[in-house]
Amino acid sequence: MTHVITSLCVRDGACVEVCPVECIVPGPKDDPDWPFFYIDPDTCIDCGACVPECPVEAIFPEEDVPPEFEDDIELNAAFFTDGPGYWDFDLEEERVRAE
Repeated sequence: MTHVITSLCVRDGACVEVCPVECIVPGPKDDPDWPFFYIDPDTCIDCGACVPECPVEAIFPEEDVPPEFEDDIELNAAFFTDGPGYWDFDLEEERVRAE
């Protein structure tokens, strides 16, 4: 299983800092097709370290994603199969802090 970042994401970035396997990546800010942060389902070890760090509770175990956010499961996976996937980013430049 994996964890999924839903469209509730506000690009805070705290999740990236605590991931022990570095599998959380922001979508490029300048690409409207990928506005959130994403978790690589093939690398995630399902540790849940990211969950309490999210200020808006946007991260769920895949099996617990609320029905209204189920489309985000496929969007999350597609980021790594069809989208940018892993890329060289500056976290401070890519994050948007929740006020």
